[in-house]
Amino acid sequence: MVNIVLETTINAPIERVFNLSRSIDLHLIAAQDKNEKAIAGVTTGLIGLNETVTWEADHMGGRQELTSKIVEYQFPTHFVDEMVEGAFAYMRHIHQFKESPEGVIMTDNFTFKSPFGIFGKIANWLFLKDYMKAILVKKNAFIKEYAESDMWMNLNGMQEHDKG
Repeated sequence: MVNIVLETTINAPIERVFNLSRSIDLHLIAAQDKNEKAIAGVTTGLIGLNETVTWEADHMGGRQELTSKIVEYQFPTHFVDEMVEGAFAYMRHIHQFKESPEGVIMTDNFTFKSPFGIFGKIANWLFLKDYMKAILVKKNAFIKEYAESDMWMNLNGMQEHDKG
């Protein structure tokens, strides 16, 4: 298994950061370079507990589909999504949010297991861990940019949900 832990400090209300992290629309903006689409389940707005989304995107030289489900949800401090179906043998993403004097500390704890046994382990070592980390870093940069400006107000579902 591979585990990636990232911390991002964001100068915005915790509720806004939490909601941006579960915004389907912001995810799609951040993943435009992968031609990502939400094709089933919650396809716009904010995803919540026990809801699923199926993503389709260009990754690793081919078109991939991945369905994830929100399996834990505690507004505005954490939520967890897990892969239900997709290319990984296992995937779990814990999103945590904590207020601090510097701002909201958003922590991503992303764990995955590649398929294909030893070949998957080699892929992890050669490129997959760095590839997945780069995707998370990029998405977090979008969350930070939107949260610290007025850009969040243009996303579907955000205005009525900013305060919970």
